[in-house]
Amino acid sequence: MDVQRAQDIFESKEMIAVHLDGEPVWIEEVDKANGLATVQVGSRPTNTHTVGVERLEEQTQ
Repeated sequence: MDVQRAQDIFESKEMIAVHLDGEPVWIEEVDKANGLATVQVGSRPTNTHTVGVERLEEQTQ
């Protein structure tokens, strides 16, 4: 995924499925300048990671 798409998903009011290494994640923040995203893995708010947006995959129906 590119940084603009990650930002679009973060700002969207729709629920858009995103995975990191096969695990569902929620995008919590996007650092456009550095191409990074902070994501919550699964349903645990304390389980967050900052990763390169290229590692995120949008899941399509």
